[in-house]
Amino acid sequence: MENKLVYTGKTKNVYALDNGNYLLKFKDDCTGKDGVFDPGENSVGLTIEGVGDVNLRMSIYFFEKINAAGIRTHFVSANLEDTTMEVLPAKVFGKGLEVICRHKAVGSFFKRYGEYIKEGADLPAYVETTFKNDEKGDPLVTKDALVALGVMTEAQYDDIKDMTQKITKIVADDLKEKGLVLYDIKFEYGYDAGGRVMLIDEIASGNMRVYKDGKYIDPMTLSKLFFA
Repeated sequence: MENKLVYTGKTKNVYALDNGNYLLKFKDDCTGKDGVFDPGENSVGLTIEGVGDVNLRMSIYFFEKINAAGIRTHFVSANLEDTTMEVLPAKVFGKGLEVICRHKAVGSFFKRYGEYIKEGADLPAYVETTFKNDEKGDPLVTKDALVALGVMTEAQYDDIKDMTQKITKIVADDLKEKGLVLYDIKFEYGYDAGGRVMLIDEIASGNMRVYKDGKYIDPMTLSKLFFA
């Protein structure tokens, strides 16, 4: 029986499975502008052969590690031959929410707060949330706003923050062993029928900003270094 396509995304398609779970099909499309890769961009800018495969490989690697640490994720299994990942059903918060954990003051954080902090200064696993909204440029949203808008409960926010800091440490420690420094990373979360929070989507090089010897490592190079 053919899987039913339920959503076509920028970098993945989502299919419904007979067992109630979903199948994510990773694509070689990347977000960017004018043919240049940029994880912060809101539209597909280029296709890089093999990027779907390396994104899935890295996602499997970290999801298995995070599950083993007792942190809830949607990961069930994966098939590298057809670049797919089976995941548990999860509802997204609102119309989609991104959660960023920052170890260094760079990117949009520095643009906003540069008069208060030096570029590249250390941050204490700072967590921020933004609504996924291309037209509005993914606006920042605070815990109080998320609760007031009915997007999540205080307890769910606290879980997300705690999980984000723990997962970021797992990723950062792993990269550190390879001589790489994690500056920031972006996650997505959902919740199950009981309202319990879980990490969803992917954990791939395109969702993180990583440096080696003070120089930025682009995602495809990072994937190669990671699996070298």
